Amino acid sequence: MIRAAAKPVSAADGGETPGGFGLYIHWPFCRSKCPYCDFNSHVRAAIDGPRWRRALLAELDHYAAETRGRRLDSIFFGGGTPSLMDPGTTAALIDRARDHWRFAPGIEITLEANPTSVEADRFAAFAAAGVNRVSVGLQALDDDALRFLGRQHSAAEAGAALAIARRQFARVSFDLIYARPGQSLAGWRAELDAALGLAGDHISIYQLTIEPGTAFEGAVARGDFAMPAERTQAALFEATQARLEAAGMPAYEISNHAQPGAECRHNLVYWRYGDYVGVGPGAHGRLTAADGTKRATRQHRAPEAWLAGVEAAGHATRQRDEIAPAARLAEMLMMGLRLEEGVSIARIEAESRQGFLDAVPAARLARLEAGGFVARREARLVATKKGRQRLDAVLAALIA
Repeated sequence: MIRAAAKPVSAADGGETPGGFGLYIHWPFCRSKCPYCDFNSHVRAAIDGPRWRRALLAELDHYAAETRGRRLDSIFFGGGTPSLMDPGTTAALIDRARDHWRFAPGIEITLEANPTSVEADRFAAFAAAGVNRVSVGLQALDDDALRFLGRQHSAAEAGAALAIARRQFARVSFDLIYARPGQSLAGWRAELDAALGLAGDHISIYQLTIEPGTAFEGAVARGDFAMPAERTQAALFEATQARLEAAGMPAYEISNHAQPGAECRHNLVYWRYGDYVGVGPGAHGRLTAADGTKRATRQHRAPEAWLAGVEAAGHATRQRDEIAPAARLAEMLMMGLRLEEGVSIARIEAESRQGFLDAVPAARLARLEAGGFVARREARLVATKKGRQRLDAVLAALIA
């Protein structure tokens, strides 16, 4: 549960932050660019690993100086493909974080990985570096679907990589993508059953969307393939929720399913509107100061520009803006209503700096409650299952 606070806890307080406090480290490089991906990922023929290690450590040091004294709840290595990083760099970053912050008991340290045999062979080294949770990008359990998605592994390699991961890490999760062109409800149900046979205690399941600037955007525009009809997408979503809930892995967030207690702690920092440091190209951060103000940070996106910036100034911050109370409220609701637990009314009042029914106008709230899209439960505002399935529309009606 989120603890209510009249004033957000900051580095100067030396305490815990409402919603938690996390560290995100972005490794921007991949072996190839997947056609659906709009993340900040890049393919390079060669990477100067020692130079990148020095730069990542320098930017971590920069942000640690203004957040010293906090308890760190999680570290997340994202990308790109962090499993292509030298495990020695991973170890150095974890060790430096330990020097700067108090690690929470049982701190979660996650690394994203692809299930190719080359990367799976490095899992033991990452575990030795301090990683205790891995998130594996399976994306599908069908070889034709994997080729369509531009993945470099087979379904057999995926199963083998998961077996290696379970031997090395205390916690293992993997991703799947559904609503692929031509995907049937029966076929997806069979794939879900196969996934549950491989699963540990957490699965992330994302609906395929066509993002601007991706190869798939051009393919759809050319008519190379068509996305499933909306009613098919809705049926696939509903089948996913029902099957995983029956298996004891309900959705604690729109796209994330876990056994109780196995939720991804780092992502909960985002969804609970906690503070986090973002290190690396394009990384975002949210930091609360001693006076209660909150700032958004964003690093230079292009790897080479980021590297030059860090080497010149010790960091490559491109944006550092104070977030006004109205924007803080909007951000918190956009993130928190994705969660099954919803948002604490006390946090809504603290972040917006006004009463609940001023922050969330009573007339709008009443309409959404009457429609069965949101509810107030135990001093929390929650989006119902019906509301989470239509969350963009719910948010537009709530905070427009």
